[in-house]
Amino acid sequence: MILSALHPGDWLIAGAGLLAVIGLGLQQADSLEGQVVIRQNGQIFQTASLRLNRVIEVAGPLGISRVEINAGRVRVAADPSPRQLCVRQGWIPAGGAAVCLPNRISVENAAAGYDTLNY
Repeated sequence: MILSALHPGDWLIAGAGLLAVIGLGLQQADSLEGQVVIRQNGQIFQTASLRLNRVIEVAGPLGISRVEINAGRVRVAADPSPRQLCVRQGWIPAGGAAVCLPNRISVENAAAGYDTLNY
């Protein structure tokens, strides 16, 4: 009964709406891929994708810091700083960052996340 109430132009509008929803979904999936921005002494050292599991070594004044990317997450796995604050922070949430001040290294999880301004 509902199908008989639809006119030929209604199918065109429904099809255009479906294509728009699919297009927006694909665009959203690309934006959620996420990037990791690693800075050394205030300068960008490397930008990496969260899709590939790897360990990145970054040299600082105190020694080597190891940044681990695994299963779409990122953390500072090892750091020569005496208090180990950035290592204790654990996995960095989307939109968050870890800063290893004595070694002058920062790691930012630039994945799309929700906050109070964008929600």
